[in-house]
Amino acid sequence: MDPAQVAAVVTWALPYAGAVLSLLLSRLDRGRDALAASLLGVSALSASILAWDVFSSPEGLVTWSVPWVPSLGLDAGVYVDTLSAAMALIISWLCFLIGIYSLEYMAEDPGRTRYWFFFDFFVGSMLLLVMADNLLVMFLGWEGTGLASYALIGHWHTDEEERCVGDVGRRALGVPMWFTPSHSGLRALVFTRLGDVGFLVGIGVLYLLTGTFSIPEIASSAGEWASWLAARGLLLPFLLTFSLGAMAKSAQFPFHEWLVTAMTGPTSVSALIHAATMVKAGVYFLLRFGPIFKLAQAELAAVPAASQAVSTYFEVVALAGAFTAFFMATQALVARELKLVLAFSTASQLGYMFLALGSAGLMGEFSSGLMAGFSHFMSHAMFKAALFLGAGAVIHAVHSKYLDDMGRLSDPMRLTMASMLVTALSLAGVPPLMGFWSKDAVVEAAAESGIAAAYALGVVTAGLTAFYSTRLVLRTFFYEESDNVSRLRREHRLHEARPLMLAPYLTLAAATLLLGVAWPLVGPRILEAVSRNVLALGEVPGFEVHLEPGMLAASLSMVFGGVALGWVAYQTPAGGRLLAAAAGPGPLRALREFLYDRWYVNSLYYRVIVGGFAWLSRAGFRYFESIVVDGFYHRLVPASAWGASELGWTFERGVVDRGYNEALPALALWIGRQFRRLQTGAVNHYLLLFFAGLALLVYVLVWVV
Repeated sequence: MDPAQVAAVVTWALPYAGAVLSLLLSRLDRGRDALAASLLGVSALSASILAWDVFSSPEGLVTWSVPWVPSLGLDAGVYVDTLSAAMALIISWLCFLIGIYSLEYMAEDPGRTRYWFFFDFFVGSMLLLVMADNLLVMFLGWEGTGLASYALIGHWHTDEEERCVGDVGRRALGVPMWFTPSHSGLRALVFTRLGDVGFLVGIGVLYLLTGTFSIPEIASSAGEWASWLAARGLLLPFLLTFSLGAMAKSAQFPFHEWLVTAMTGPTSVSALIHAATMVKAGVYFLLRFGPIFKLAQAELAAVPAASQAVSTYFEVVALAGAFTAFFMATQALVARELKLVLAFSTASQLGYMFLALGSAGLMGEFSSGLMAGFSHFMSHAMFKAALFLGAGAVIHAVHSKYLDDMGRLSDPMRLTMASMLVTALSLAGVPPLMGFWSKDAVVEAAAESGIAAAYALGVVTAGLTAFYSTRLVLRTFFYEESDNVSRLRREHRLHEARPLMLAPYLTLAAATLLLGVAWPLVGPRILEAVSRNVLALGEVPGFEVHLEPGMLAASLSMVFGGVALGWVAYQTPAGGRLLAAAAGPGPLRALREFLYDRWYVNSLYYRVIVGGFAWLSRAGFRYFESIVVDGFYHRLVPASAWGASELGWTFERGVVDRGYNEALPALALWIGRQFRRLQTGAVNHYLLLFFAGLALLVYVLVWVV
C-alpha cells in the first residue's frame, strides 16, 4: 500500500477503532472521551493528506481493495476520486469539531461510553459510505449510520418529559404531537429503513444486470443496463426505487417526519446528523449516481423513451426537493423550540440540494448543477453545524429549549450571539456570506432547468428562510427578556459557553464568513478541483461566479424582504400588535396552528398508515382467532382427536378385548382340548396313528410328488 492508500483506509478505520476503544477503556472516563475525540482528529488529518494527494495528482484518484467474498468475485475497498475526497475532508473535520464540543457538552452525562461508541461508529460509517468502491460496502456504511442514529437520537432513553420534542400534551387530530427519545429513535429507524428497501432492491437489480457490485464498473456499463431496463419500460421505476433510500435518508417529503423528532438527542448529535452525517448520505448518493444516470441518458440518446425516462427522473427529484424546501420552511416560521427551528431548516435546505441536483439533469451543463448542489452541501454543513452547536450553548445557559424562555442574551453571550448571527445570515442567503453564493447557484440551476414551479418555490423559500432565520436570532438574543432570563440574571447564572464548546462553532462561523468573502476568487478553483475527476462526469467546462441580474434581484428582494419582515415583527410595536392578533381567534391563528401541527401530515400518518395497519392487524387477528384458532384448533382438532379416540375405543373393544383377550385364548384352549383328546394313553391307538401317517406320506411321495 502506498501512503495515499494508507491514508484512505485510516480515514474511515480510525473512527471505528475509536468506537471499539471507547468500550474497552470505559473505566478511564475522561481519558476515554479524549481518546475517542482525538482519533477523530487523526482521521481528519488523514483525510487532509488523502485530499492533498487526490487533488494534486494528475489522475486525481486513489483506489485500494482486498478480496472479500471470492466465490462472488467481490472485493472490499475504497474509491476516492475528487468528489469523495472533498466529501471525506468536510465530514471528518466537522465531526472532529463536534467531538471537541462534546467533550464539554457531555462531560456530566452518565452514558458517555455508549455515546462515544455510537458517535465514532457513526463517523466511521459515514466515511466508509462516502469512500466505498462497491455498493455492498456502501450499503454497510449506509446501514451503519442508520443504526448509530437510532442509538444517538434515543440516547436519553429514560424518556423524561424535558427530553421530549414537541409540546407535551398537545394533540392534532387526536394524535399526540410530542415524542420521547426512544420513540424518536425508532421513528428514525423505521422511516429510513422504508427507503432503504428501495435502495437494496436497486442494488440487487444492478447486480443481476451487470454481475458486479463495483460502482466504477456499473458506471462503465451504464448504457447496457439502462438499455435493458428501458426496453422493458422499467428504467424510470428503477431509478425512482433505487433513489428511495436517498430520499428517506435526506428527509425529503414524504419521509421528512423522522428528522423533525430527531431533536430528542443531545445537541451535539443534532449537529452531527444535520450537518455532517446521515442526512447528507442522500445528497452524496445523488452526487455519486447522478452523473452515472446522466451518462446512461447520453448513451441512450437515440432512444427517446429512455432519454425521457431519465429526464422525468430528474424532474421528480427537482420537484420533490423544491416542495420539501418550501414545505419545511413554512413550519420553521412558527416553531417554538430553538432546535426544532433548525431541524425544519435542515430539511428545507436539503430540499434545496435535491432541487439543484435534480435540475442538473435538465440543464445544458450538468456539471454546473452538480456543483451547485455540492457547494450548498459544503456551505450548509458549516453554518448548520455552527448554529446547532451555538443553540446547544444557549439551551445549556437558559436551561430551556423554548424561544419563549430566551431573549436579551446578547450581553451575557456575545460570542455565541456573533457566531449565530453570522451563520443565521448565511442560512438566510445574505451576501457576501457563503450561504448567499451557494443558494444563488441553486436558484440559478432551478431557473435553467425549465421547471417554473420548482424555480418559484425556490425563490419563495428564500424569503421564508430569511424570515425564520431573523426570527431565530431576534427571539434568542434581542427580543424582550423572558421571565426565565430575568431570574437567571438575578441569580448570576447566565454565562458564555466554555472554551471547548465555544471554539468549534466560532471556528465554523469564521469559516463561513471568510469563505463567503473569498468565494468569487476561490470558489471557481474549488469547484474545478472537485469536479475534475468525478466518476462518469467526464470533462467539465470551467467555472465562474456570475450573477444574473434578474434572478439576483428576485432572490435578494425575497431575502431582504424576509429579514425586514422579521425585524418589524419582533422589534417594533406594530409587529408586536400583529403577533398578538395572530395569537387571538381568527384566520391568522388557524394558519399558525396548521403550520405548528406540521400540516397535519404526522397526524395523518398515524391515523391512516399506523392506524390502518393496526386495524388490519386487529381484524386479521380477530378472523384468525375465530377461523384458525377457534375453528381449527379449538373445534376441528379436538373433534378429530375425539373421533380418533372413539376409533381407538372401537379397536380396543372389538379387536383387543374380543379378539385378543377373548377369541384368541378360546381358540388356543379349543386346539389344546383337541390335542388332548388324541392323548388316550393306549399304545395300539398310537401305533394306528403312526401307520396311518406313514401310509399318507407314502401316498404323497408316490402319487403327488
